[in-house]
This record gives sequence, structure tokens and C-alpha cells, in this order.
Amino acid sequence: MNCYKLRDLLQIKNGKDHKELGEGNIPVFGSGGIMRYADKAIYDEESILLPRKGTLSNIQYVNKPFWTVDTIYYTVINQQLANTFFLYNYLKTLDLSSLDSGTGVPSMTFNSYYDLKIYLPSIETQQKIAAVLSSLDAKIALNNHINTELEAMAKTLYDYWFVQFDFPDANGKPYKTSGGKMVYNSALKREIPDGWQDYSLWDIADYFNGLAMQKFRPTDDNFLRVIKIREMNEGFSDGTEKAKPEIPIKAIVENGDVLFSWSATLDVKIWSQGRGALNQHIFKVTSTKYPKSFYYFELLNYLHHFKMIAEKRKTTMGHITQDHLKQSRIVAGPLELINKLDCNLKPIFEKNLVLEQEKQQLIQLRDYLLPMLMNGQVTVVNKGDI
Repeated sequence: MNCYKLRDLLQIKNGKDHKELGEGNIPVFGSGGIMRYADKAIYDEESILLPRKGTLSNIQYVNKPFWTVDTIYYTVINQQLANTFFLYNYLKTLDLSSLDSGTGVPSMTFNSYYDLKIYLPSIETQQKIAAVLSSLDAKIALNNHINTELEAMAKTLYDYWFVQFDFPDANGKPYKTSGGKMVYNSALKREIPDGWQDYSLWDIADYFNGLAMQKFRPTDDNFLRVIKIREMNEGFSDGTEKAKPEIPIKAIVENGDVLFSWSATLDVKIWSQGRGALNQHIFKVTSTKYPKSFYYFELLNYLHHFKMIAEKRKTTMGHITQDHLKQSRIVAGPLELINKLDCNLKPIFEKNLVLEQEKQQLIQLRDYLLPMLMNGQVTVVNKGDI
């Protein structure tokens, strides 16, 4: 390992005001990630973005043209000494909180970064390690992309049948487009297929609200990880709270369960992070009558109504009650038709879940290997070297 100061490995550059930039396809980065897309780049080489203000751990890697605002620095890397992707991963393993020079908002100066001591292996070793980490990240990104496409495919098919009402009629033709009879529904204030009815979201599913898990603290190493809104959005972490397994069975969440956060962030997701204990402010949604695809997509489609309710109340936190669920109005066709579509959607849901679980395993593997690869505890050997 060779010891350097970070100033030996890169030059730090200030971001610039982006307000005068036009719209385009060049990402504009801030300390929180991409803010917008612009028509020109500030830099077009591989770079590491270092926070100047805000969350100091939010280090980012960019390998395409970009622009940065003044809350984040961009860097020019000394390629003779450092592989950019290796150095990015190395910096992510460091705790930078002690270098904070801010009095309120966390802040970093050029010198607070420049004086960091960095221990690097040879450039050849860096490149090998970077290739391994890049492959893992590429596979994680691929799974994300496939899952996004699968979700979009399933929703398009669902909306085609139950929003546009072009489900297959008795002759296998799209119902509404082929002239299927439509009737006006006064509760929904629109036309729906003849024989269909309006229901509430409360009618089609059961909603179990999570528990205050501080009442169920574990007394030994046997525990469930607690699913709060942060975990619902970001998955489990080292900071996730724990609960003892002896909690009501309804409060236990398994992979594939539908979760609906009704407070703070309003969202609907299919859980895929492993068994957990459901905290309050989140519903676990189930049904003994309807298949999961039906109540999942109906909730998902209704989210914008719930967000409008929260916005009208001028509150910073969305808050949906049982009354809101009971007052909602949706349309449902025959159960036979709903089950027929569910048979088509099940393979997509199952594939989505498998890919999501595989992605989580890859993330855990990458995060486990990362510090050991950075400090030399684990080395990368080419097949030809064995």
C-alpha cells in the first residue's frame, strides 16, 4: 500500500449556478443527487462528486457529461495514481464527519478533503478491484432496470383491462374499443362497463396497521427487524430497530406482502427485503376475496387522490385514515375476470420478486467485500494467475 494525501490524487473544482441552463439531457447534480437535466456540461470526464454542504457521506460517481451546483464539488482525477471508480469506493468507506467545518449545516472545504490520508495499492490492483465492483454494480443496475420494465409491463396490462376497459370480450376482442356496452355511474361520475360496480378500497381489502414496536424489544439474539417508513423506502440497514419474534402474526411481514404507508410519505410497495415486524404508520394489505394484483394496482392508481387530499389540507405530512379508504370510489368487474388477469400477472410478480431478492443479496455481498477490498484483506486474482 502507498500512502498519499487526497490532494495528490485529485483536484477539487467548484460547482456553478445552473439557473440559466436550458433543458436537455445533461444531469445536474446537487448534494442530494440529480436535480434536473440541462443542455450543457461543466465536465465530461469520469469524476467523483464530493459534498460541500449537506449529507457528507453522499459521495457520487459520474462517468458521463454532467453539471454540478455549488453545494457539491466535482473532481479531476490523477489517473496515473488512482483509478476513479476504485477511489470513489474507497472514499465511501471513510467517516468524514470529523472533517465537518460547518456551524449548522454540515460543510466541507477544499483543505478538509485535501488533507485526507489515502492508502492505495498499485494502479493495476486498483483496476482489478474496480472491475469486480463495477460488475456487481452493473448487475444490480440491470436487475433494477428489468424490475422497472416488469412493473411497467404489468401496470400497462392492468390499466388496459381495468382502466381503459379493453379486457377481452366474449369473442376475445377489446371490450370498449369493440363497442362493448358502457353505462354511466353516478358515484364514479363516468361510464363503466355494463354490469360492473363501484366499490371503495376498504371493500376490496383488509388493512392491518403496524404496531408500536418499542413495546416488543428483543431480550436475546432472536429478533425480527422492524419495518418503518425508512425501511419501506430504503430497505434494512445497520440502524434498523429490532423486535422480538413473539408479536401478533398479522404484524409479521413476508416477502411479497403489499405495504401501504399512510403517514408522512404516501406509497404502496410489494415488500422484498425479508421477514420483518411491521411498525405503525404502515398498513399490511391483504384480501380473502381478491388477488394481490387487484388491490395492489387499485391502491397504486388511487395514490394521486390521496396525495391531493394531503395537499389540500396544506400539511407537510400526508395522513390517510380509514375514512379516506371507505370514501374512495373504484370500479371492479366480475371476480372471474379479475382472477383471469391475475393469472397473467403472477409470473411477472414472481420474477420481479426473485430479481429484487437477488439484487439485495448482491448489495449485501458488495457492501461486505468493499472494506476488505479497500484495505487489502481480500485480493482479486485473475484466472490466468492461478
